[in-house]
Amino acid sequence: MHLTAPATGQAEAKPRRDADGMAVASFILGLLGLLVLNLFLGPVAIVLAGVSLWRGTHRRGRAYLGMALGAADLVVLFVTMQSTGTVSWSL
Repeated sequence: MHLTAPATGQAEAKPRRDADGMAVASFILGLLGLLVLNLFLGPVAIVLAGVSLWRGTHRRGRAYLGMALGAADLVVLFVTMQSTGTVSWSL
């Protein structure tokens, strides 16, 4: 019986592609969170960006932008909460 090891290129390609997808998703969710659901989408964008950076994404710029936009979501929410006295806000 002959056992062969899996190709190393395939083993590395899938986690890297997943990390790239998470970086793009964090960017999109952070951008969307500036308009709606920033209490939910901001932290999700920050977590996705952190995980994608930890997994070694090639799209580091998108991951950092997603993290910054996620933080901006929370800042916008905090500022609008302080100015209106409510948790929700509208354009």
